Amino acid sequence: MMAKGAGMRFSILGSGSGGNGAVVAGPEGALLIDAGLSARQMLARLEQVGLAASAVRGVLLTHEHSDHVRGLDVLLRGPLAGVPVFANPRTSEMVRRALRAPAVWKLVETGSYFDWAGWRIETFPVPHDAVDPMGFVIERGGGAAGSRRLGVISDLGHATAGVIGRLRDLDGLFVEANYCPNLLAADTRRPWATKQRIAGRHGHLSNDQAAELVTQVLSPRLRRLWLGHLSSDCNRPEVATAVLRQALAARAASHVQVLCASQEVPTPFCDLEVAAGAL
Repeated sequence: MMAKGAGMRFSILGSGSGGNGAVVAGPEGALLIDAGLSARQMLARLEQVGLAASAVRGVLLTHEHSDHVRGLDVLLRGPLAGVPVFANPRTSEMVRRALRAPAVWKLVETGSYFDWAGWRIETFPVPHDAVDPMGFVIERGGGAAGSRRLGVISDLGHATAGVIGRLRDLDGLFVEANYCPNLLAADTRRPWATKQRIAGRHGHLSNDQAAELVTQVLSPRLRRLWLGHLSSDCNRPEVATAVLRQALAARAASHVQVLCASQEVPTPFCDLEVAAGAL
């Protein structure tokens, strides 16, 4: 499909209600996926994983919520000035209202795909309480070397048939596991209406729902699974990973490595061409 090699590295710079951002990198440069941490933190975490801001060739937005775009304005007024921002029309309309920086918008329709800087990026709709939220499959490579395919789902109320169909035949998948139902029910800080919104069909995925989604898209090709957007109050990394590992064990899927993203520190850059057992 593409002439370049299949090199693809992925890191989650931070994930949670305090801010979200990730980066995928290849020979032509890097693509930020959301910029919901402060600009200072985004830049610091890029440096932590070994990337300079000058390596970033574009920014890809899932949706307009502040925990996904908080740092964008300062980045576009500074080190990412002139870097294109990819979003669908409705998301760009919402985000541009809060920007003081001039932005180079590259509009894409939800459900379409585009080729850019060696990547093929498929977009698809996801159910969440934003104006037009998207998920992505990011692909690189082709020919004799084969391709590498990474699925990225940030906020997701429930897994539709369309979402499941798009997430088949992946090498890596980043999906939210926002809450443990028992911890959410026991939480005394959130009012009932907020709990209903979180657990609703346009809110967030629980650990069990994330596990159900993963088992439906499971294949021998899938090697790495990143869990993200964990609630600091209503989930725990050890709880989320235990639920997913149990679901994978029930399918004899020991080839899938389960990793949990953090709000505080980036995950190490992962090369999707390296077998999981080689880490």
